[in-house]
Amino acid sequence: MTGNPTLSEKTFQQPRPLVAGEVMTVQGAVNRTAILLVLTIGSAAFTWNMVSKGNPGSANGIAMLGGIIGFIVAIVTSFKPAWSPLTAPIYAVVEGLFIGGISYLFEARLPGVVAQAVMLTFGTLAALLAAYSTGMIRVSTTFRRGIIAATGGIALVYIASMVLGFFHIQIPGIFGSGAIGIGFSVVVVIIAAMNLVLDFDMIEGGAQQGAPKYMEWYSGFALLVTLIWLYLEILRLLSKLNKR
Repeated sequence: MTGNPTLSEKTFQQPRPLVAGEVMTVQGAVNRTAILLVLTIGSAAFTWNMVSKGNPGSANGIAMLGGIIGFIVAIVTSFKPAWSPLTAPIYAVVEGLFIGGISYLFEARLPGVVAQAVMLTFGTLAALLAAYSTGMIRVSTTFRRGIIAATGGIALVYIASMVLGFFHIQIPGIFGSGAIGIGFSVVVVIIAAMNLVLDFDMIEGGAQQGAPKYMEWYSGFALLVTLIWLYLEILRLLSKLNKR
């Protein structure tokens, strides 16, 4: 299992294809992930450029629109992995709208923070991929359970925060720029990064099981979900650090 809600052991337990060669490969998943990243970055750059040259106040609305549509597409893709060759690119484009709008808002308040977050996100991805590929990081049962439990705990905190927000109640400390808030963000960034390792391991396992070819797109989608989460958490952490 993995902490990423879009990936689990059951995800790859699909009927094996009858035609030789139509099975998932790790390289195929890497290629699909690269395509989705290009779509996301291109959409985010387009959104940023459109907002900066048009109405800066529209950034929040565009981000909300992209986030809502992205969430719906992600749910559909999670329940219908066979649709991922179509839905994964759609998710990448609409999440680009979300990322572009959010990034513009952060950059307006803290110039330079977006470039730092992007470099740290891709740097973390490269470092963890290298560590996993060389065997420096091994996914044991204890490691997997710990990351899944921590991810679930973080999700509960965010859900509780959203619910309490409707009653104008805030969880003290963790979303502020004080020591507690920064410490919380550091922990969340680490857990998000470790989810990438679980994703790598699950994708490798899917290829070994001979999962259907379309699972390459689904794997790329699942990795993109984790990467976007990691980027947003790094952006939030840097924002807190800059406020001190």
